[in-house]
Amino acid sequence: MSATIVPVPLEVMPGCACQAQPVSAPPAALLSLRGIGKRFPGVRALHQAQLDLYPGEVHVLFGENGAGKSTLINIIAGALVPDEGQMSLDGRPLTLRSVQDARAQGIAAMFQEFSLAPDLSVAQNLVLGNEPAFGRFIRGADARRRASDALARYGFELDLDAQVATLSRAQQQMVEMAKALAGEPKILILDEPTASLSERETQALFQTIEQLKRSGVAIVYITHRMREIRAIADRITVMRDGSHIASLAAAQASEEQLIELMTGRKSGALYPPIRHHAGRSILRLEKLSTRNGSLRDVSLELREGEIVGLAGLVGCGKSEIGRACFGLEPIDSGVISLDGQRLSRLSPRRMLARGLCYITSDRRNEGLLLQRSTRENIALSALALPQFSSAGLLRLGTERRQVLALAERMHLRPLNLQAEAVNYSGGNQQKIVIARALAREAKVLIFDEPTVGVDVGARAEIYKALADLAHEGCCILLISSDMPELLGLSHRVYVVNAGQIVDHLEHHELDEERILHGFFRESPPGEQRESA
Repeated sequence: MSATIVPVPLEVMPGCACQAQPVSAPPAALLSLRGIGKRFPGVRALHQAQLDLYPGEVHVLFGENGAGKSTLINIIAGALVPDEGQMSLDGRPLTLRSVQDARAQGIAAMFQEFSLAPDLSVAQNLVLGNEPAFGRFIRGADARRRASDALARYGFELDLDAQVATLSRAQQQMVEMAKALAGEPKILILDEPTASLSERETQALFQTIEQLKRSGVAIVYITHRMREIRAIADRITVMRDGSHIASLAAAQASEEQLIELMTGRKSGALYPPIRHHAGRSILRLEKLSTRNGSLRDVSLELREGEIVGLAGLVGCGKSEIGRACFGLEPIDSGVISLDGQRLSRLSPRRMLARGLCYITSDRRNEGLLLQRSTRENIALSALALPQFSSAGLLRLGTERRQVLALAERMHLRPLNLQAEAVNYSGGNQQKIVIARALAREAKVLIFDEPTVGVDVGARAEIYKALADLAHEGCCILLISSDMPELLGLSHRVYVVNAGQIVDHLEHHELDEERILHGFFRESPPGEQRESA
């Protein structure tokens, strides 16, 4: 159980415009970090960072992408060694040289990028590196029993023999979490754990977290979602530019206060006003079905100058709609029309040439060349255009000017066109992917989960870019699992369930309860209507 709470003073960075309230905390920290510093070539990632973590609490690390959160949790997890500062565990000095050191001390982590072996089974992954053995031989029955117990303990329903590569991302996340919890850690680090989960799966995760809290586990939790902070956080530490800004009790923190602490400026409206003057029909789907059965008889329409949302649970088929339009999902039957012209032989190259661009939800595996420069990543989709090349030769000066303008439009920070994409934070990587899409001057932009793992400040900039595109006459298909995002940006919303459109809401009909109703029923509330 968690310890008794007593008041202690709150530390706030001098000069911060927002003064937080005093924080409540137990008298003895389980984990304490003071004066932590870390440098990478040309970058100071952390400076005088600090954190106190207590048994049985959820402690949220909050800050913009690039604020130093990931570096700090990598130090706690043993993946990075700090250049300066002190750490203590249970009041004793702590030095971690590896992830194995951290696990031996009862510290486990589940990062956004999973550490799973895709070609092995669920059971093999769950005991990997800690297999029960007799001499040089693995005790298979014991390993399987241990893996089964790890899943059952937290209610994860997975096939032990399933190959991890065949699982959905949400299922892979369950394997990753069960693996992290198998050693019964004292400290658990969760980095954006709900990014790929449905509402139902998220609630199941929160129940697991509550169970861990009751057993005294201390949890470091990174999220950019205000609803999650309100739901599960006990305390919050805000970071900015690699430094500790403030620590405060979650119950005393307002959304405006957190944004001001995070950014160092007064918070404004997150969702920009977007005029709705829908023009002619640009993209139309009629009874579209995919070869693998993920979509069945999907019909929808996008018009000039509007943002149309696609809502649904993870795995419902909403992403497959965007991928089918871009030629990534083979089509079995139905029609896709662009600008009134029926399309055939779809492929990403052909769709880009026709003015339709798909921005993937998986920026690291599908969206970026991580080891290539920012300039190359942004220009990649437009290299064949006359302004970028001629007679097979790149116009390097023109390319640089065009790319620089796009990077500035997306407020890429730091703006270094020669920096490799892998060195940017998640939010800035997302800006690079969007900037590349804008290089084509597309008529239709399909955004698949555009703000997963993106902080509030970067979200506002991405939302502003979407609003500007709509005002310029682009039509945007917004595929999102974030309900406030859909309601805040969409002019219309289609609800997807089991590969079908089950409801279509006009702007004046947008309602969270009605959308959620469609997630779990095959027919919409009230009268069934045509999708488009």
